[in-house]
Amino acid sequence: MSNEDEIQVSEPPAPLDAGAAVIADYLTRLPNAPGVYRMIDRDGDVLYVGKAANLKKRVVAYTKPYDQPARIARMIANTASMEFVQTNSEVEALLLEANLIKRLRPRYNVHLRDDKSFPFILVTGDHVAPQIIKHRGAKSRKGEYFGPFASAYSVNGTLNTLQRAFLLRSCSDSVFEGRTRPCLLYQIKRCSAPCVGKISPEDYQHLVDQAVGFLRGKSQDVKGELTHEMEAAAEALDFEKAARMRDRVRALAHVQLQQGINPQTIEEADLFAAHQEGGHTCIQVFFFRSGQNWGNRAYFPRHDRAIEAAEVLDSFLAQFYDEREPPKLILISHDVPGRALLEEALSIKADRRVEVLMPQRGEKREVMAQAVMNARESLARRMAESATQARLLEGVAEAFDLDHPPERIEVYDNSHIQGTNAIGAFIVSGPEGFVKSQYRKFNIKSTDLKPGDDYAMMREVLMRRFTRLVKENTPKPVAPVFDEKGGDDDVDKARHGYPDLVLIDGGLGQLSVAREVLAQVGVTDVPVVSIAKGPDRDAGREHFFMDGRPPFQMELKSPVLFYLQRLRDEAHRFAIGTHRAKRAKAFTASPLDEIEGIGPNRKRALLNHFGSGRAVTRAGLADLEAVGGISKAMAKKIYDHFHDKG
Repeated sequence: MSNEDEIQVSEPPAPLDAGAAVIADYLTRLPNAPGVYRMIDRDGDVLYVGKAANLKKRVVAYTKPYDQPARIARMIANTASMEFVQTNSEVEALLLEANLIKRLRPRYNVHLRDDKSFPFILVTGDHVAPQIIKHRGAKSRKGEYFGPFASAYSVNGTLNTLQRAFLLRSCSDSVFEGRTRPCLLYQIKRCSAPCVGKISPEDYQHLVDQAVGFLRGKSQDVKGELTHEMEAAAEALDFEKAARMRDRVRALAHVQLQQGINPQTIEEADLFAAHQEGGHTCIQVFFFRSGQNWGNRAYFPRHDRAIEAAEVLDSFLAQFYDEREPPKLILISHDVPGRALLEEALSIKADRRVEVLMPQRGEKREVMAQAVMNARESLARRMAESATQARLLEGVAEAFDLDHPPERIEVYDNSHIQGTNAIGAFIVSGPEGFVKSQYRKFNIKSTDLKPGDDYAMMREVLMRRFTRLVKENTPKPVAPVFDEKGGDDDVDKARHGYPDLVLIDGGLGQLSVAREVLAQVGVTDVPVVSIAKGPDRDAGREHFFMDGRPPFQMELKSPVLFYLQRLRDEAHRFAIGTHRAKRAKAFTASPLDEIEGIGPNRKRALLNHFGSGRAVTRAGLADLEAVGGISKAMAKKIYDHFHDKG
């Protein structure tokens, strides 16, 4: 037998050896330079994004798969190709790596899942009477920004109290300009009413300066000034002013009480405390600005069970500051491997020195210990909730004869009043609870629907939803990342793909409509269940309808029944909330909105001249031409819009 024949009958290399061979093939073409590499599977999906001070030296380690941990060995076995980007420095590689991880979400990297922007407090600087408002997004408006705050709840609570303490307006500029008398906030002593001259511009600016001083950390100075004014008013027997000053001092004390820990040695810092247990990690992030604690938030990044807390925190920090400005000081609970590199990268990004420090003694260490305790308790609650949620999903699978516990449940509902402002909506729930970023609403577009035809509305919503889903060609499922002993799949199944269960608020009719729509678009493997309210709409007496089974009920005190009721009620809340918003918008709509070229100024001129939109529709051409700011051509256009039916 020839050598060629021997080669033909020899067995193919094992997947681990094959992956290592693919990686080894790239070594001859790699530079001894910093950069970023991507490991890609045979389907073109990115498995891992990594950085290196020397690409060639870093990648060569993957050619020895039997010396690697099990997680890395699995990654090597799945590698079919690689891509590389050479950078000028290791710092550039770090920043690029963080950006690619957030964008590509590779299976074997640590993922920062909750990446929404943080709210700030903005004291505007583009008006004679500055506002104090909550702000998210780009800092494009002129003024002073204070933050970040950990959540909308914390910033709203602080804003409410600051309004009582400093009496600054929160209304928009358009509302401010249109006021002729004080609003309710003035009556309840939450605003000084600069809109109608209840306070002079100088005195209002003094209030603004006090608020800015407080937010900059000069709380004791501001509090002392107010206390002095209170005492002076009392000595002058001006007890009404003294009472107002007393209320403002109390409001400031309430803000400081809400903020909890205010360490003396931490002026401006972000604090990251990590705790790991059972292969899961919680990272508590605390924000300190102007010597004040502005709240905290818990993160639960996705990662392989084998990754240690320090490595999780290292990757988390790079992603966290990818689109955020770092403070002067970053306190961490674990000494991360890339601390020096991270310091250099963040300093370049912020164009000033940024220090990354692991506290060893003193007040900073005490604050860190308390933050780690918060992380431990948050993780314990999370794991308990996940276990409860898992049991509920197992109960749903048993109740509806599903092959496995559902990971994505979509619940549909409609809302309207006698057919007007009709809205369809669905919510999403899964192993981690409600996935609010996946909620969707639908304005009912069909013009031939009879008012109140719930079946036709449900048909339109389901048809639009599943037609689009089929067109998007949902990505195929991928293999779990973790070993067979247990653990979550590193792929976020609740974000993409078909639902494992569809719940419809309704009875047998709604079920028939749903099955008809799904069959029409070619989706035949998604279980559908409709939930009909019981007699007299009593909770606990719901009937469930699904194909192949007679209608049935669940035990009155069944936890699964309570869970399904919560899903239905959440869908109803979302649908009716959307409907009310649409209805409220319709109340303020004007017939002038339909005319091209009618902007806010022309609309205001017409309404001021005629008194109402209805009067504009009945106005003659000469009357329209008499309105200031309305040209003859525009007057003709408006008149024709309401009168020319030809």
